[in-house]
Amino acid sequence: MHDTVYLSVLVAAVLAGLALLFVQAPYGRYVRSGWGPTMSTRWAWIIMESPAVLAFVYFYVQGETAGETVSLLFLGMWQLHYVHRTFIYPLRMRGSAARQTPVLIPSLAVLFNIANAYLNGSWISNIEAGYTLAWLSTPMFLIGFVLFFVGFIINRWADAKLRALRPPGDAGYYVPRGGMYEWISCPNYFGEILQWFGWAIATWSTAGLAFALFTTANLAPRALSHHKWYRQKFEDYPTKRKALIPGVL
Repeated sequence: MHDTVYLSVLVAAVLAGLALLFVQAPYGRYVRSGWGPTMSTRWAWIIMESPAVLAFVYFYVQGETAGETVSLLFLGMWQLHYVHRTFIYPLRMRGSAARQTPVLIPSLAVLFNIANAYLNGSWISNIEAGYTLAWLSTPMFLIGFVLFFVGFIINRWADAKLRALRPPGDAGYYVPRGGMYEWISCPNYFGEILQWFGWAIATWSTAGLAFALFTTANLAPRALSHHKWYRQKFEDYPTKRKALIPGVL
């Protein structure tokens, strides 16, 4: 079962990455007609991210090492991101909260998040993972832990920066400036990708690697689309700014 879901996520990552290079996912600034019925963007976020919180806990508690120190630490790291992403981030949206999102988007996201919660939630409480207290002093954990929280901080800072650009009730778009926004158009995506590669290294798992690759396949094409959109919409957009990786992409 685990291997089947793992391979399915890898295949989904490849297909999603290729598709998103040519078709912009129809939500946010790219929402458009022709994608079926729509729903509130705020509720779409809550519904599609909920399995990452709830299903993750369900699969986690089935494991042999659930409740042990290292697996609890991993559980806390995961929930730190997803409780915010599911229940806090949507409630703090400005402008886009009043928009509509095709029902197709949260429907597909729910399926992925259940599969991903199964892979990662069951892995970190699996006795075969070998997470004794000694794991906390391994290079894999230490490097991954640092990358996870560096990515987490970048992602949270970048989201706050974007939110602050809009006064309450304003649905417009503006050029973000300062910090990593001087180097790239999408530090929020850069931070999230870095975060989940950190998770993959800290857990040293195929489950974490599959998630990191899927995150990259999903967010990298969107970062390129955002970068192109900014340059087309704003004549004074900084010419030296890259899309996702400072000085590279």
